[in-house]
Amino acid sequence: MNQTASMKNQQGVSYLGIFFAIVLFALAIKIAVAVWPAYWDDRVINSQIEEALSSLPKDTTQNKFKQDLSQRLEMNNIRDLKVDDIMTVTNTAGLAVKKDYEVRKPFLMNIALVMTFQKDFDQRSASTGE
Repeated sequence: MNQTASMKNQQGVSYLGIFFAIVLFALAIKIAVAVWPAYWDDRVINSQIEEALSSLPKDTTQNKFKQDLSQRLEMNNIRDLKVDDIMTVTNTAGLAVKKDYEVRKPFLMNIALVMTFQKDFDQRSASTGE
């Protein structure tokens, strides 16, 4: 008799619980789909900057570096970000690149996800492999 009463109290997951779990899972998938391309593009941009800094000669001008990097990004299918908009390049004892940009992705109705990407690169450390 006591065992029967405890079995009635154990009913498992309710329909409402399952519904909330599905909603949370769908929300997580939507966030991942919105955020993943921007982070992937940033990884490609970082690798292309490092490759360009290590392969170009030390006396390369800022304009030549930007042209080379623009071609590299276009070959990697990154066409919505322009080099002049996302970074500044200086040349004092070697090229130095300061990447600083943000990406806004619409999420739900009037809510947008904002991702900020910042990183500094230096030709001296890129060429020595540090």
